[in-house]
Amino acid sequence: MTNEDPYLWLEDVTGDDALAWVREHNQPTVDELTTSDRFAELEAAALEILDTDERIPYVRRRGDFLYNFWRDAAHPKGLWRRTTLDSYRTDTPEWDVLIDVDALAEAEGENWVWAGATMNRPAYDRALISLSRGGADAAVVREYDVPTRSWVDGGFALPEAKSQVGWIDRDTVYVGTDFAQTPDGLPAITSSGYPRTVRRWSRGTDVADAPTVFAGEVSDVAVGAVCTHTPGHVRHFVSRSTDFYNALDYELRPGADDTDDELIRIDVPTDAHYDVRLDWLTVLTRSPWTVDGTEYPAGTLLVFDYPAYLTGDRTHTVLFTPDAHTSLQDHAYTKSHLVLVTLHDVATRIEVLTLGTWEPVELDGLPELATLGVLDADPDDSDEIWLSASSFTQAPSLLQGTTTGGVAVIKATPAAYDSSDVSTQQFFATSDDGTQIPYFVIKRDDVASGPALQYGYGGFENAMTPSYLGIAGRNWIARGGVYVMTNIRGGGEYGPEWHTQAQKAGRHLVYEDFAAVARDLVARGLTTTPQLAAQGGSNGGLLMGVMATSYPELFGALVCSVPLLDMRRYHLLLAGASWMAEYGDPDDPAEWEFISQYSPYQRLRAGLPMPAFLMTTSTRDDRVHPGHARKFVARMEELGYPVRYYENIEGGHGGAADNRQAAFKSALSYEFLWRTIGSVDPN
Repeated sequence: MTNEDPYLWLEDVTGDDALAWVREHNQPTVDELTTSDRFAELEAAALEILDTDERIPYVRRRGDFLYNFWRDAAHPKGLWRRTTLDSYRTDTPEWDVLIDVDALAEAEGENWVWAGATMNRPAYDRALISLSRGGADAAVVREYDVPTRSWVDGGFALPEAKSQVGWIDRDTVYVGTDFAQTPDGLPAITSSGYPRTVRRWSRGTDVADAPTVFAGEVSDVAVGAVCTHTPGHVRHFVSRSTDFYNALDYELRPGADDTDDELIRIDVPTDAHYDVRLDWLTVLTRSPWTVDGTEYPAGTLLVFDYPAYLTGDRTHTVLFTPDAHTSLQDHAYTKSHLVLVTLHDVATRIEVLTLGTWEPVELDGLPELATLGVLDADPDDSDEIWLSASSFTQAPSLLQGTTTGGVAVIKATPAAYDSSDVSTQQFFATSDDGTQIPYFVIKRDDVASGPALQYGYGGFENAMTPSYLGIAGRNWIARGGVYVMTNIRGGGEYGPEWHTQAQKAGRHLVYEDFAAVARDLVARGLTTTPQLAAQGGSNGGLLMGVMATSYPELFGALVCSVPLLDMRRYHLLLAGASWMAEYGDPDDPAEWEFISQYSPYQRLRAGLPMPAFLMTTSTRDDRVHPGHARKFVARMEELGYPVRYYENIEGGHGGAADNRQAAFKSALSYEFLWRTIGSVDPN
C-alpha cells in the first residue's frame, strides 16, 4: 500500500483537466459497448419500461386531491400533477398539470431536475418546490401557489443548497440552509455538508433576519425541525443528528417571542427511532434498552404515554418483539390504527393494531406471497391507507382502502416480460463465522446453470426485499441469465443487529457474506466462476471495490456504480463525514487499522486476477464524490488492468437525470455483462 496519491487532481469535480480525462475515458466505452444491435435492443427495452404510460402513477393524498410526479417520453423532465380519487380509479384519469418541468427548464435555460414538493397543511394551497440542477442533492426552493398555478411573488425562496425547509403555518416555515452569517459565528453547514442551524422564517422578511431556534455542532451530521399539524396536538420538534445513527431530540415549545422558546429533551436512546402521535410515544430500539428493570432487545417497539413520559413515567406496552427470523421494518398510523410491516426471513407481513388497546385486527384484501409496503396513510382524518405489492416476478400493484374496511387493487402495472416460466428460490450460504446468509435466485425454469448476476448492498440497515425486476427481467432473466439478490449483513433484513454487527470494525462481515454467497452459487451448480458477475452502487460500489481487491478470484466481471473506494479520504469528500458512524474515522489510527484492511483504493495492487470491470459514476453526484471512481480507474490503468469507464456529466447520486439516461446506463451495464460473462463457454 502507498500513502501517496498521484491522482488527487481527479477530485476537482468540474476542473478542465479532470473533465477532459472523463471525456477521454467515456468515449472508448461508448464506442465499444453501444454500437451493437443488442445494445439498441437493451436500451429500447429499458426505456419502454421506464416510459410506458401503463405503469402505475403513484400518488400521495393531500386534502381532496391525489398528487403525482410523472415522467414519460414526451415529458422526460416530468410533470407535477393532480387528480381526484374518483378520476384516479378510472383507466384514464383526468390529470390537472400544475408544473411542467420540461417547459420550465426550457423557459429558464436551466437543466432542472424535480427534487420534490412540500405542501402546507391543512389548506394545501401552497407548495415549496425543490429543483436541482442536473440531479444533484443541492436544490433551489421556490414557493408555488396551487390555485393560481403561479410562483409566489416575494414568497419563500432559497438559492441552491442542501436545505431543509418545512411549513409551520401558511406564513411561517422552519428553514436550515447555508446562511451567510450565524449568531454564534460558526459555519451554517456541518462538516457533512448539511444545515447546522434552524431558523423560524416569517413571510415578508429576509431569511438572514429570521431568528435561530436551534443549533448543533459543526461536527454533527445535521439538525432539523418539524411542526406536526394534528388538530389538537400541534407540536414542534427539533433534532441534532450527532452522527448517522444517533440524535438528540427535543420538543420545542415556542414562547411569546423569539427569546422565550422552551426546549424539552425527549429522553429516548439516542440511536432509537421515535414517533409522537396524539399522546402516544412509540420507540423502536436499535440497541438493547432497559425500561423499568426489563431489558428489551434491539428491534423492539414500545409505546408510552407521551406527556407522562416527559415527567419520568415509564409505564409502557410492548407492541413488537423481534425473534431470530422476524424484524420490524416499518410502522404507520391511520386515524384508528397502527400498521406494522414486518419481515420474516425477508418475506413481508402486515399487522394492524387498534390505537390505545393495541389489539390486533384483520386487514382484508392483502395478497399472498408479495412484498408489501405502506405508501401513504391518513392519520388525522381517516383510516385510508395505500399499499404497494410486488415480488421478483410479479409486476407492482397498488392497493387502496381503509384499515377498517380492507384494501383492494386499484392500479396494476402490466408485466414487463413473460415470467410464466420464471421462478424464485431462496437459499442460505454459510459465511466465514458460520452465520446463515439468505439470498434469492431468480431464473427461467429451463436454465439449470448459466451467467449469473449477483447484486448486493450491505449497509446502513437497508434491507433488500423482493421487488419486481422489470428491466432485469427483460434484459437479463428472459435472455437466460440468472439473477441473485443477496441479504448480507449491514442491511436490516433481520433487524438492527443484522446491521450493527457489521459497522466499523465488523465491516469485514459484509464482504465475507457476499463472498460466501458467490462460492455457494458455484457449489450449487447454478453458475461457474467465469460466468459469475457482481453489481452494486454507492455503498454497494464499495462492496464491488472490495470484491475486486480482496476476492477477485470469485468473479468473471464486476459492475461498480457511484462508489466509495478511497476510504482514506472518504470523510473529506462531500457528504462523506456523515458516514463515519458506519465505517469509522480514518484519521483515528485505531479505526484506520481496520478500514485499511479493505479500503479498495489503497489495496489495489499488481498481480490480482482482476475480473472484467465496468465503472460508472456521475459528475453531478454531490453525495458520493466522483473522484472515488476516477482515481480507482486511473490506478487500475497504471497497474495494467483493463477497465471500462463511463461518467454521466449529470444525474446526481442515482446516476441519471431522466429516463433516457437511466435506460442508457442500464443498457451499458447489461451489454457489458453479456459480452463478458454472457459469452463464456461453461465447458
